[in-house]
Amino acid sequence: MRAGPIVLVVEDSPEVAETLRELLEREGYAYEHAADGKQALAAVRRRPPDLILLDRVLPQVSGDEVLRRLRSDARCRHIPIIMLTGKSDEDDQLVGFALGADDYVSKPFSSKVLLARVAARLRGTAPADEESEAAVLGSVELDRRQPRVFVNKAAIPLTTVEYRLLAALIAAGGHVLHRSQLAAMVYGKSTRPDTRFLEREVGGLRRKMGGAAGCIQVIGEGRYAFCPPHSARPSA
Repeated sequence: MRAGPIVLVVEDSPEVAETLRELLEREGYAYEHAADGKQALAAVRRRPPDLILLDRVLPQVSGDEVLRRLRSDARCRHIPIIMLTGKSDEDDQLVGFALGADDYVSKPFSSKVLLARVAARLRGTAPADEESEAAVLGSVELDRRQPRVFVNKAAIPLTTVEYRLLAALIAAGGHVLHRSQLAAMVYGKSTRPDTRFLEREVGGLRRKMGGAAGCIQVIGEGRYAFCPPHSARPSA
């Protein structure tokens, strides 16, 4: 009998992990488990799974850091990753999506909804092609493979923080982000960077964007949004 798709569950709660094992195996999936972020990264290196259910709050290496490392690795970035966590507010979801999560399921979760989302992501599993590896918004192209950024097809040199700032703003889909939200998406919630430093980084990013600097809108004090040319007004 052919084994089903491999689902790696990264979860430090034995009770939740066992519940997920029963659900997944009942549906014919091959279940693998990692109890912390370090084990998860080792498991993916050993045998890349078909999908990952990833908790955000983990010992050793956080779920956010696991996601960041996997999305920066060309061998792993096509693997669908669903964040499964008790952190369910909007800021937390934006952080997950900015880092490259494909979906977000809050605990406590509905078994039927979770399985439906797993099935939907697996139906779309394939190494991403060139178009899906890049976000193209007007004259701005964000390449997720390198990572690199192009404005009017010319590469612009960005620092790691500047790249994350731009990726976070694009991931927000036109919604206005307060600097505290943006800082959480770029630096992680465990750090509290000086807001003046964040503002300097945004200013530096806008200068490097040249003719596309207006895409990064400063709305009032400490609020930002990405709006490509000819787009609608940013959403609050």
